[in-house]
Amino acid sequence: MSEHKSEHKATKEEPKLSVEECLNGWKRCLADFENYKKSEAERLGMGTQFVKEDILFEFLRVYDNFARIKEHLPPDLQKNEWAKGVLMVKSQFKEALKQQGLEEIKAKGEKFNPEFHEAVEEVVVEGKEPSIIAQVVQKGYKLNGRVLRPAKVKVSK
Repeated sequence: MSEHKSEHKATKEEPKLSVEECLNGWKRCLADFENYKKSEAERLGMGTQFVKEDILFEFLRVYDNFARIKEHLPPDLQKNEWAKGVLMVKSQFKEALKQQGLEEIKAKGEKFNPEFHEAVEEVVVEGKEPSIIAQVVQKGYKLNGRVLRPAKVKVSK
């Protein structure tokens, strides 16, 4: 009879161990699923960010043209209501880009930094030390702190 009791004890412990193993497996599976959800959310967020960067990069080309309008507007048209309206649209466009996280890279008068600036020419500028940005050829922008387009600049030599 004592043999029978010890066999019975073993069978009582087996289901307990089996339930514990299932519970641990379930917890591991749940943790794996949570990690998967996090990594998928990050991956989707990165994809969305890349699409946003592409779209804003194209919008910058349009914004550059608005800036050219302002630069080349003849003095006799500066008081024109139509021209003022176009410049107002430029301001609204700039604000919309800013709300998306776009920020202009400071350039003129700054020390050249290849992280943010692309030198297109070296120029002699009296009274300026070397590697100072003398002129901005094309403005550069950052999107949420990351360079979207470097500023194209002329640098003193």
